[in-house]
Amino acid sequence: MTIVENYNKILQTINTFKKETKLIVVTKGQDLSKISPLIQMGHQDFGENRVQEAYIKWQKIILSNPLINLHLIGKLQSNKAADAFKIFNFIHTLENEKLANIFSKLENDSNRKIKYFIQVNIGSEVQKSGISINDLNDFVRYCTKELSLNILGLMCIPPINKDPDEYFSLLKSLSAKNGFKDLSMGMSSDYEKAIKFDSTYLRVGSAIFVTNSI
Repeated sequence: MTIVENYNKILQTINTFKKETKLIVVTKGQDLSKISPLIQMGHQDFGENRVQEAYIKWQKIILSNPLINLHLIGKLQSNKAADAFKIFNFIHTLENEKLANIFSKLENDSNRKIKYFIQVNIGSEVQKSGISINDLNDFVRYCTKELSLNILGLMCIPPINKDPDEYFSLLKSLSAKNGFKDLSMGMSSDYEKAIKFDSTYLRVGSAIFVTNSI
C-alpha cells in the first residue's frame, strides 16, 4: 500500500469508531517527498521528535501553510525549549517544573501562546520520561493555576511488550480526575486500542510511511 492509502485506512478506522480524534502524522526522519502528498490532501497535524530537524524541515512550509500545526512528541531538553516555542503549536512532553517555568516566561514575554500535554510516566519506568503519577496532581495545579499554561490533557507511552489497555485506561482516569478532555496516546502499534479509550490525539508514523506495514 502507498503512503496515501495507509493514511486513508487509518482515517477510516478513526471514522468507524465515530470518535473526536485527531491524527498526528509523525514525520521524524521522513523527507518532504513523502510528506508533501499529505500536505496537498489538506492534512494539518504533524509530529516531530527533534527541534532542529523540525525547524529545518518545516520553517518554509509553515510560512506558506499557516494552518499546519506542529506537535513536539519527543523528549525536550530545557536548552531547546526557546527554539521549540518558536515553531511548535503543541508540546506533548511537558514533564517538569523547569520546562513549565521556561514556557511560562516565553509566553509572558511574547504574544504567542501554545498548547501543552503533560507526559505521564504511566508505567513507572526508570528509563522513561514523564512526571510520576504521585506528582501529577500537584504538577497539573502548578501549570494551570500558577503559570496559566494551556494544558489540554495528558500524554503517555505505555511499556513495550505489554498490553496497553491497562495503561490507556489509567491515563484516561487520571485525565478525568484532573478535569481534562484531551488525551495524547496511541501510536502505530496500538492506535486502535487508544481510540477505544477515547484518545483525542493519535501519534502515528510507521503505519503510514512504511508502505508494507498495513
